[in-house]
Amino acid sequence: MADGPRYRVPFRRRREGRTDYRQRQRLLRGRVPRAVVRISHRNANVQFITYDEVGDKVLAAATAKELVKLGWTGATGNLPAAYLTGYLAGKRAAQNGVENAVLDIGLKGPARGSAVFAALKGMLDAGIIIPHGEEVLPAQERINGAHIDENLSKMIEEVKSRMEAN
Repeated sequence: MADGPRYRVPFRRRREGRTDYRQRQRLLRGRVPRAVVRISHRNANVQFITYDEVGDKVLAAATAKELVKLGWTGATGNLPAAYLTGYLAGKRAAQNGVENAVLDIGLKGPARGSAVFAALKGMLDAGIIIPHGEEVLPAQERINGAHIDENLSKMIEEVKSRMEAN
């Protein structure tokens, strides 16, 4: 480790590998709400966040664990659950007046057809305008869960109709 009078310790979140401050600065410069998507093996989190000097403000949020209350009986860490989480967060954001946003995937590497972009597809279907390329979105068969179970598409439609009712 470097030492000496001119050595500056990096920010804690940078040292932990949790925040890329250069990328964050580029996203904040646009003064558009960020659609923050974080995917783990068992959960998906989607938040719409705006910058404030005191601290970031969360405008709308949804997690895949909330889908259980809406009738989702499948796993919460797969592609259809990420899509539904993005759809739920997009509906909540639209109710709070968010019309457009920019996608923030953090330190996750952008892979075509991944769960991050399934959540993006859900937000787009909810009516939020987010700049993207069509080639990164997963195929509709994968979003409907045809690779998991044939009956999953019916459950997705039921959960979406319950979201519309709320």
